[in-house]
Amino acid sequence: MKLRFTLLFFCCLFCLQLFAQKKNNKYRYHIRRITSPIKVDGIMDEQAWKNVDVAKNFWMVLPMDTSAARALTEVRMAYDQKNIYIIAICYKPLPGPSMVESLKRDFSFQKNDNFIFFFDTFNDQTSGFSFGSNAAGAEWDGTMYQGGSVDLNWTNKWESAVKDYPDKYVFEAAIPFKSIRYKKGEKEWGINFSRNDLKATEKSAWAPVPRQFPTASLAYTGTLVWDNPPPDPGSNISIVPYGLTSITKDYADHKNIAVKAEAGVDAKVAVSSSLNLDLTVNPDFSQVDADKQVIDLSRFELFYPETRQFFLENGDQFNNFGYASIRPFFSRRIGLTSNIIGGFRLSGKLDQNWRLGVMNMQTASNDSLPAQNFTTIALQRKIFARSNIGFLLVNKESFNYPAGVPPASQPNNSKDNTNVGVEFNLASSSNAWTGKELILKSFTPGKTGHDFTDAGNLQFTNKYWAIGGEYEYVGANYNAEVGYVPRQGYVKLNPVIAYLFFPKAGPVLSHGPQLNLTDYYDQGFNPTDNRSFLSYLVTFRDRSTLTALVEHDYVKLLSPFDPTNFVGDSLATGNKSHWNNMELSYFSVPQRVFTYDFTFDYGGYYDNGKKISLATDVGYRFQPYVNILWSTTVSELQMPAPYFQNTFWLIGPKIDVTLTNKFFLTGYYQYNQQGRNFNINTRLQYRYRPASDFFIVYTDNYLPRPFNVKNRMLVFKFTYWLNN
Repeated sequence: MKLRFTLLFFCCLFCLQLFAQKKNNKYRYHIRRITSPIKVDGIMDEQAWKNVDVAKNFWMVLPMDTSAARALTEVRMAYDQKNIYIIAICYKPLPGPSMVESLKRDFSFQKNDNFIFFFDTFNDQTSGFSFGSNAAGAEWDGTMYQGGSVDLNWTNKWESAVKDYPDKYVFEAAIPFKSIRYKKGEKEWGINFSRNDLKATEKSAWAPVPRQFPTASLAYTGTLVWDNPPPDPGSNISIVPYGLTSITKDYADHKNIAVKAEAGVDAKVAVSSSLNLDLTVNPDFSQVDADKQVIDLSRFELFYPETRQFFLENGDQFNNFGYASIRPFFSRRIGLTSNIIGGFRLSGKLDQNWRLGVMNMQTASNDSLPAQNFTTIALQRKIFARSNIGFLLVNKESFNYPAGVPPASQPNNSKDNTNVGVEFNLASSSNAWTGKELILKSFTPGKTGHDFTDAGNLQFTNKYWAIGGEYEYVGANYNAEVGYVPRQGYVKLNPVIAYLFFPKAGPVLSHGPQLNLTDYYDQGFNPTDNRSFLSYLVTFRDRSTLTALVEHDYVKLLSPFDPTNFVGDSLATGNKSHWNNMELSYFSVPQRVFTYDFTFDYGGYYDNGKKISLATDVGYRFQPYVNILWSTTVSELQMPAPYFQNTFWLIGPKIDVTLTNKFFLTGYYQYNQQGRNFNINTRLQYRYRPASDFFIVYTDNYLPRPFNVKNRMLVFKFTYWLNN
């Protein structure tokens, strides 16, 4: 009955979308073809710029979306056979230097004066590309998915420059047609331009966007009108070889120094202007940033995002299928515990309505794992204005699997494991209604019955209200070995309601409560977990925020659990714990060179215990060259024997040095008392030409007590982007 009601409700919303038109269809920018050259230097002195249209008269998005922007912006665009050109004059509404973190790529939007623009190249209001820069010239690029999210881990070949003046800064860029995907012959794209000015505490956009949505929301783009269809990029093949030398020493296992030289290659082949084939042979990801460690007090596996470049373009079709805690495919399962031999990914648009993703990866065997092959097929069909139906198949097969090994002895490493699923993603034309319905089934030798998942959610959002609800059912035998599903055998219900008040004057911009109720039940619908909290959020006009929260927790353990993840003793299955908790957090004004935030947590814990924790971030920047962030978390647990009192420290200073927007040095230092590890990760990156890099990476891991080195690695890596 519940599923029927949900589907009926979605059908009613579909009918409304049949007559929906694009919200900002009257905002139209006509892009002209030019014949004279443009030099990308941040100086608008070419004749070509004098003969094109100007986009101006931006609208304020924050703090309020009811007036014209105070920070004036003028944008011009043009194109030739190879590139799209854009130049933006960003006038400064207040005197003084611009506010930026550093010159590092893919900066934090909220902490930088910046200009960013968004391409909806298929005019489908769901996927696209984003490019831009902060006021000092640090580049930003990413792929767009789910109608307004940007994956900044994606990178491609393009060129930009920023020129600073006392009253303005000028951003200029050239985006090669070969670096993006678009529909051949289409004369209209979605486009919007976004401006963030921290001194004026203002975010603005050319095509107006309601304040409750990001300026990246593709539902609110204007229209980029081409005088002729964008040129066919022609043959488009990019080859990215790499060479690597590494020196490692394992002190813990008393191994000799190992020196290794490796080489590999990635390739990108444009099957069409909208469909891309990625190939990789012997890939290496040693230059990827180290994961940020946390104090782990969870009963379930923690989630760490994918950052490896090969898995990112159009990766939303694979990695975002499902929910945050129900992911049938999670690319980090591939190649983190064994070497990847090679693989391919075919992804992109088949036409205006269909998207395709096919990936196959082969890994080598090692002492603990057999050789494995991973195949993933994703197909997505657009429905009405912005909704879609997606299909996914994930298959893992192990080779040379030990004969006679029972599946129970290899719970996360079956010989074969397959998942198939379908999901319906709802997004109304105005983005006010969003939702999802998901059905999954797994196939694993020895596991039958209760091997499927059903989940759904629906949310309504406007300027004042956010109302929604979610349910999840995951069977006890549902098994996604290439996914991230940390919990099985449960039913979850989660209604949420929030409201915002907007004072007409004073230091407070908005404030309001949120009520969130999360209940878990076993398959017999007996309660096992409950987290109920009431929070109150205050947002100040200077963009600082204050949040207070009170909550009640109930947990019935379904398996033994060490509540410290450190001592080694476990509470028994069936143990029941109730506790109350309070939390206070504050995030300071982001436009200052000195920033800070804290979250203080005080209350009960398992087995009538108590927990006190404090997490802080303190940052200082020497604009635009050095950005320092010192993160500290301390948690104290007070519990009966055998746990007694335990205090865990996690200290993680991070230093970014950016001498230019091509030269980056990052130092990341993490002391994790609970994990008994002190980690040093230092990475130097020199981008000597677009999308081509030289890296030096140094990693150390130490045992804190006694302070002895466990392992050490030094890597030199060179990549070079070749394309026709």
